[in-house]
Amino acid sequence: MKQVKRSCVMGAVVVIEALALLTAAGGAWAQSGSGAQSGASQRAQERRGGDPGKREFESNCAACHGKGGQGDGSVVELLKRAPPDLTQLSRKNGGVFPIDRVYQTIEGGTVTAHGSREMPIWGRDYRIQGAEYYMDVPYDPEAYVRTRLLWLVEYLSRLQVR
Repeated sequence: MKQVKRSCVMGAVVVIEALALLTAAGGAWAQSGSGAQSGASQRAQERRGGDPGKREFESNCAACHGKGGQGDGSVVELLKRAPPDLTQLSRKNGGVFPIDRVYQTIEGGTVTAHGSREMPIWGRDYRIQGAEYYMDVPYDPEAYVRTRLLWLVEYLSRLQVR
């Protein structure tokens, strides 16, 4: 019984990772297509349960970075340093969205260029949340964290000004 439960959980983790990658690929495809394709893709995504990247952003990032990612969140006046306008990341990087730098900054384990690290270290927080949620159920904590981080990165790529 324990082995069957473990197999089911590990299978669910693989499905979650695949969905994260498909969501990222689908978001990029929808951006490159026409407005009709983007609308159809967005409606299909809503039928599948919404936009996980947007949900992550709204629940973890919008208070500082603002609902639109422009650095105008509700708690900005409480921060020592103003959060960056996340819609300008591609523009400031020669027109290319800096996927790895954004991932590393959100994850928080290796980036020191972020400054005082006033921004929460979401990789650590996601690991804690996963451990609290799954408790005694075997799961892959790195896959859990990676999936949530990739959802956020993909969503931020869609916020970029053209």
